[in-house]
Amino acid sequence: MTTQNSRQGQQERGGRERLVVIGNGMAGMRAVEELLAIDPGRYAITVFGAEPRGNYNRIMLSPLLAAEKRFEEILLNDLDWYAANGITLKAGDPVVAIDRERRVVTARSGLECGYDRLLLATGSDPIVIPVPGRDLPGLVTFRDVDDVAAMVAASARGGSAVVIGGGLLGLEAANGLAARGMETTVVHLAGHLMERQLDASAAHLLEGELARRGITVLTGADTAEILGPDRVTGVRLKDGREIPADLVVMAVGIRPNAALAREAALEVGRGVLVDDDMTTSDPEILAVGECVEHRGQCYGLVAPLFEMAKVVASRLAGRDGLGFTGSVPATKLKVSGVDLFSAGDFSGGPGSEDIVLRDAGRGVYKRLVLAEGRLRGLVLYGDTTDSAWYLQLLRAGEALGELRDSLAFGRAYAGGAVTQDPRQAVAALPDEAEICGCNGVCKGRIVETIARAGLTSAEQVRAHTKASASCGSCSGLVEQLLAVTLGEDYRVAEGAEPICGCTPHDHDSVRRLILARELKTIPAVMQALEWSTPDGCHSCRPALNYYLLCAWPGEYLDQAAARFVNERLHANIQKDGTYSVVPRMWGGQTSAAELRAIADVVERYAIPTVKVTGGQRIDLLGVRKQDLPSVWRDLNAAGMVSGHAYGKALRTVKTCVGSEWCRFGTRDSTAMGIALERMTWGSWMPHKVKLAVSGCPRNCAEATIKDFGVVAVESGWELHVGGNGGMKVRACDRLCKVETAEEVKLWCGAFLQLYREEARYLERTAPWIERVGLEHVAERLSDPDRRAAYHRRFLESQRHAQVDPWAERAAGAEAEAFRPLASVEG
Repeated sequence: MTTQNSRQGQQERGGRERLVVIGNGMAGMRAVEELLAIDPGRYAITVFGAEPRGNYNRIMLSPLLAAEKRFEEILLNDLDWYAANGITLKAGDPVVAIDRERRVVTARSGLECGYDRLLLATGSDPIVIPVPGRDLPGLVTFRDVDDVAAMVAASARGGSAVVIGGGLLGLEAANGLAARGMETTVVHLAGHLMERQLDASAAHLLEGELARRGITVLTGADTAEILGPDRVTGVRLKDGREIPADLVVMAVGIRPNAALAREAALEVGRGVLVDDDMTTSDPEILAVGECVEHRGQCYGLVAPLFEMAKVVASRLAGRDGLGFTGSVPATKLKVSGVDLFSAGDFSGGPGSEDIVLRDAGRGVYKRLVLAEGRLRGLVLYGDTTDSAWYLQLLRAGEALGELRDSLAFGRAYAGGAVTQDPRQAVAALPDEAEICGCNGVCKGRIVETIARAGLTSAEQVRAHTKASASCGSCSGLVEQLLAVTLGEDYRVAEGAEPICGCTPHDHDSVRRLILARELKTIPAVMQALEWSTPDGCHSCRPALNYYLLCAWPGEYLDQAAARFVNERLHANIQKDGTYSVVPRMWGGQTSAAELRAIADVVERYAIPTVKVTGGQRIDLLGVRKQDLPSVWRDLNAAGMVSGHAYGKALRTVKTCVGSEWCRFGTRDSTAMGIALERMTWGSWMPHKVKLAVSGCPRNCAEATIKDFGVVAVESGWELHVGGNGGMKVRACDRLCKVETAEEVKLWCGAFLQLYREEARYLERTAPWIERVGLEHVAERLSDPDRRAAYHRRFLESQRHAQVDPWAERAAGAEAEAFRPLASVEG
């Protein structure tokens, strides 16, 4: 293109230069956003994207797969945004050639587009290892929305999945598939998971958590072949083991997509070579993102890509300043309920020293690697509260001095000066401290925006700065910054702690607002109450799921993704990865038919251990995960349902033989226990609940250390509440005495419903009564009409709770047979 034609084109565009962006991903569009913020009228911008959609947040593919997000919720820039900013988007039409001499790009459709400046943001390609069967249908990678759609479709058909690769993407894919009900195995070549980000100790803790979620992990496992004549049927390892699979996910890594640059004769190494100004070997062409190689380093994490984007925008706007000099990689695993962070070099070696803190009880592990008195790398598992502070120390590279002795205890104990309030710790961070690693947002920018725009909520901070808008793990820090910046104007519900770091609301406020605002889904609660994370955490999601179940029985659809593996599979996972199955035995009473059915199941599935529990039931230990649907099918066929030994629900109703057999018994305690269990079983509670009925004051069923205990006396039944026989033994409080069996059931249902409606999630009846007082409970239940209303609400909740909603919705004959909650008459 001649200089004259170029100048004529600029005049037609109002004097604006032409900027063409090849790639519509996060890095390229972040550079465009930064450019629009500092020089919005300089360029006429055209963007070519390979995918037929707007720009979306690839970081959130994991919660999209896990059904925690919808695509609309992870979309960063919709089509209206491009139009509003005067950007021409060519979606689904990737560039296939660059003519540097003519300054023209050619798209797959044949369209040619001239440029004055060109930005390469072609990203990376997933690596598919060269093994036989790699081209079979049923093998997918995990890089874009189409890959997620393929995995979702496969999971809807059920079956098993093998994920090849135990890195970040592999584990997030495995978690999402397991959450959708697939039998999932991770095959990893290295000796432990995430070996580039974790040491062996942290990886061991992570592997244990994945096992609790039902994910099998095979380390030191080298893939030899993908099996299947026409489509995937399994994976064979080089040691000869074969793993059945209906889906194989290849997540072994990525490589920079530099093919287009190489064909255009730009200098290329592993990626497109750039200098500190992000300029390629052609001064009119810049590059950004995963396609880039800078100072011998390629980056696959989003934080350094956003740092590059700032430099690109500055250079395109004609501004001088500091260039991109490299970045310290920091990693967070986006698996709900797993707190994990690593940064820098933790390989150790000569001249380095380790500071290690282990708290087995809390599941916390910290390893800090020092060299020459400076922090060089770190691994945090179970407690990532101080991750931003450690990362700041790491990037500053300054000598630790006296700070070294208290370093492992975090920012609150920095230099020996105890700072118990986390807000004081975040207040002490310098303005340049990074708060949101995903979006490269520092403390100073957040504080300045809060003051300038008058922000009062984390949601508003997210909208203005994008802090916490991606993985959400920095939401607690954002809340603390709000509190520090607003001071007395910052308001948290009085008299209660927040549910978690995702929200300033306490349990009681959330329950009240769910009813007052008629909020009937988890996303609706989070949106209306301005949750500071996109999809909550392992603390708030189960709580919200329970509160909605309790508030809207029959309307709210129980969310399996908000529950851990035990409640999803109706079985307790054991330390060896097998499961424990406990069928319900009404009041501890059984029959020859039930015992025969149990014996048949034990033999048929080679269950190694059968044990009588303390709750007068039989526990089948060592059940393989793949056998669980069949085990429950066979038990259901004999009329046996789940004993909820895994659940926040009624566990057992313990009884003695009572007056029917015992010479001391005054009333039929067994019949009463069976009646109470048939009335109360199946309903989700704030925590586990245990009942007992004793036939006389000798109390052989230990009714006075149960959540609800009934003791028969000559003149009727004494009712006791709030007992606990666990680690902290608490004797019951005597609630009242009644005369008839119907009154026992009425008071029991009313008491449990009061507990369900008022207790906080994971609060047992004992601490609940200690908090609110027995007088409060007695007062709420003393009025006959109110007591009857509580009882009616309890029975209404039971009508929906005693049928398994997941089995009803599941597809396939095997899932239909898996009905451990199937309705039982009586």
